Amino acid sequence: MFFFFLHLPQGNIMQLDHMEMVLVVFHRWIQTGIHTLLKSGLIFFVTNINHKFYFSFSSDLIPAISNNFVNPDTIFANNEMSLQDIEIYGFDYDYTLAFYSSNLHTLIFNIARDILIQEHRYPEGLKEYEYIPDFVVRGLHYDVQKALLMKIDAFHYIQLGTVYRGLHPVSDKEVIAMYEGCHVPLEIMSDFYGKSSHGHTMKQFMDIFSLPEMTLLSCVNDYFMKHNIDYEPVHLYKDVKVSIFIVLIHKFCLFFCLFNNCAEKYICYGEQTHAVLRKLSENGKKMFLITNSPLDFVDRGMNYIVGKDWRDLFDVVIVQADKPSFFNDRRKPFRRVTDKGVLLWDRIHHLEKGQIYKQGNLYEFLRLTGWRGSKVLYFGDHIYSDLADLTLKHGWRTGAIIPELRKEIKIMNTEEYVHTMTWLQSLTSLLEHMQVHRDPASQAVIQQWIREREDMRSQAKDIFNSQFGSLFRTYHNPTYFSRRLSRFADIYMASISCLLNYDLKHTFYPRRTPLQHESPSWPEHFNSPTLC
Repeated sequence: MFFFFLHLPQGNIMQLDHMEMVLVVFHRWIQTGIHTLLKSGLIFFVTNINHKFYFSFSSDLIPAISNNFVNPDTIFANNEMSLQDIEIYGFDYDYTLAFYSSNLHTLIFNIARDILIQEHRYPEGLKEYEYIPDFVVRGLHYDVQKALLMKIDAFHYIQLGTVYRGLHPVSDKEVIAMYEGCHVPLEIMSDFYGKSSHGHTMKQFMDIFSLPEMTLLSCVNDYFMKHNIDYEPVHLYKDVKVSIFIVLIHKFCLFFCLFNNCAEKYICYGEQTHAVLRKLSENGKKMFLITNSPLDFVDRGMNYIVGKDWRDLFDVVIVQADKPSFFNDRRKPFRRVTDKGVLLWDRIHHLEKGQIYKQGNLYEFLRLTGWRGSKVLYFGDHIYSDLADLTLKHGWRTGAIIPELRKEIKIMNTEEYVHTMTWLQSLTSLLEHMQVHRDPASQAVIQQWIREREDMRSQAKDIFNSQFGSLFRTYHNPTYFSRRLSRFADIYMASISCLLNYDLKHTFYPRRTPLQHESPSWPEHFNSPTLC
């Protein structure tokens, strides 16, 4: 039966001012319901006038939405910025100029796992665990003392259903009991750079290289629990951290595997990176590279991506910079490095093109180059280590490289996602407007809508990642990662190759998203449902 009695007038729907408009909803016990109508592209609108309900069709809704696809190669703006004002372009190396396949994450996982076994005397049984490429997403928080991995939103609330101990989810009831709710107080959140230090028990994993680290943490926890081995979570976290640190900082273990005639197995988008650098160079832009990676690793990678003359493209090259300390510590001087990796001790008076420099600090960099303020645009993948200090303290423009964007946008463009989100938004709107009806029959249907909404929210999460969902959203709220991204990056994109789609005089304009108290009365938001 119908939930509402319908009176069918002639013609189109009547004026809707000051009238209650809802979707016509069939009882969910009837197979043909609103969800079926939605999938077919038909929506009914209803108006309550003097206790009679009038309706009209809104047809072809889904095709109209589906045409509003997002191009994965778009550059998105958080802050208005014109490339015409940019004279100097700076780059991180890993996951900014050099993009890696999941094969590298597998390699890092395996080497760090073996370091745990060989150096820290962890059980040999850990060799049974292999890297799981799609288990975690970037931006997750790890409670060091409780050994729990979770996703937290911009308001410090844990997203229930995304809390894992080892490789298994923790029940909502247990999570609420442990944290006395879902809110994580500021004093135990990670510090400014996402680290667990000075009383902060949460660590946020912001680096793409942290994906194998999170997976290794989860696997070791899983092994200890499965075999009833008592362990101290803090010590386990530190041991895994040190093992990953050895692999990433020194990278000696990676050299042979990465560049022994199989670089194409690990490095992606080499030609596109070269095209971007060539475009900037041909347009007279100055360029510099500041990376934490050692010279040998960068040199071999850039030889593959650009060629042996890659240094000719850059005005300044700095390796082993030790970011984010590079941006804050005034004490470390620059040292020149020879082609053979020998460190020279002469005092640096100029940063010369074609030379390689090690360590140093940003304040000395600014003094020697004069590259200050908003004429500089720096790209990096780590929102804290690469971008935060530059935008907050030095006024550089910043560009975040978010490789996960390409996959997430492709998912958002699918028919399944569009239908799921459209129905989820419709359900939410129904609940918001119909909750005033307190009679038992109405409340019974409303409770059913609430349950269905929860199911739809879980489905929407699982479309991206069955454990942790989207990198950018915790249900309707932005993630903690997403909020930091919007604060510290003027623009963001899937890769620097997106610059090839724009001329160097292009201005990026952020979308004027309505605040909660504002009416969406400008064209880009009118009749355009939110997809996230």
